[in-house]
Amino acid sequence: MPLVNMKTLLTAAEEGGYAVGAFNCNNMEIVQAIIQAATEEHAPVIVQASQGAIKYAGLSYITALTRVAAEEAQVPVALHLDHGTSFDQVMRCIRDGFTSVMIDGSKLPLAENIALTRRVLDVARAVGVTVEAELGKIGGTEDDITVTEREALMTDPEEARQFVAETGVDALAIAIGTAHGRYKGEPKLDFDRLRRVRELVQVPIVLHGSSGVPDEAIRTAIQLGVRKVNIDTNIREAFVKGVREALAANPDEIDPRKILGPAREEMTAIVREKIRVFGSSNKA
Repeated sequence: MPLVNMKTLLTAAEEGGYAVGAFNCNNMEIVQAIIQAATEEHAPVIVQASQGAIKYAGLSYITALTRVAAEEAQVPVALHLDHGTSFDQVMRCIRDGFTSVMIDGSKLPLAENIALTRRVLDVARAVGVTVEAELGKIGGTEDDITVTEREALMTDPEEARQFVAETGVDALAIAIGTAHGRYKGEPKLDFDRLRRVRELVQVPIVLHGSSGVPDEAIRTAIQLGVRKVNIDTNIREAFVKGVREALAANPDEIDPRKILGPAREEMTAIVREKIRVFGSSNKA
C-alpha cells in the first residue's frame, strides 16, 4: 500500500494504548528487515532516516527503497525524517516524498524552537505531512554529566504544555533519561516527569534512544502515554552480529548475499521482538 501519514498510525496507537515502532534505516537490507518484521507481526511501522543515513545512502535512494517496500507490504508504513535540524533539510524530505518529518530545535531557546517548529508546520500541514518536534535534550550515552546536569537537560512539563499549545505539533519527543547509542549501564527513566508531561500535553509522546532500555521500562512508558518508540542501535548490533557470524563460519566467503542475508535475518528478528514489546502486533 502507499506510504501513509504518521499521524494516522499514532492516532490509532493512542486509541489502542500501544506504541508504534520507528526503526532507523541506512540501506536496502535494513529497509527489507523492517518491512518483513512488520509484515510477519501484522503491525503498523515507521521507517525513519537520520541526516547521517541520508548523507550515506542518498535521499532519493532512501525514499525509493521505502516506497517500494511499502507498496509491496500489507501493513501501513510511514517514512519519517529523524532529527532534522534545519528548515531546508525538512523541506527537501517533504519534496522527496517523506510522509512525516521531525524538526529538532531542542538546542535552541524555547521561543526559537517554537518559531522554527511553527514554520515547518505551516508547510507540512498544507501537504498532509506529520510533524514531530523535540523539547529537552536527548544526549549520547557517552556523555559524562552529573545528576543535576542530567535533570537540567530533561523536558520541563510546563514548557511542554506551552510548546504544544503554541505550535499544535503532531507528536512531541521528550527527554526523560534515555540517550542515543549504547548504554554503559541500565538507563533510569523519569516516569514521574513523563506522567506530568502527559497530564499537560494531549499529543502522542515519542521516546528516543530506546535501544538498551529494559522491556519493562518501555512497557511502563507506553502505559504512561508514549506512542512512538525509536530504535536504531539494536538494529546496528543485529546487523553486525549477522555479518560477523557469517564470516566466522566461512572466512573465504565473497558473495555479499551470503554475508548480508544473515544480517538481514538478525535484524528482522530484533525488529519483530521490539514490535511485540510495543504492543503493536496484529494492529495493522
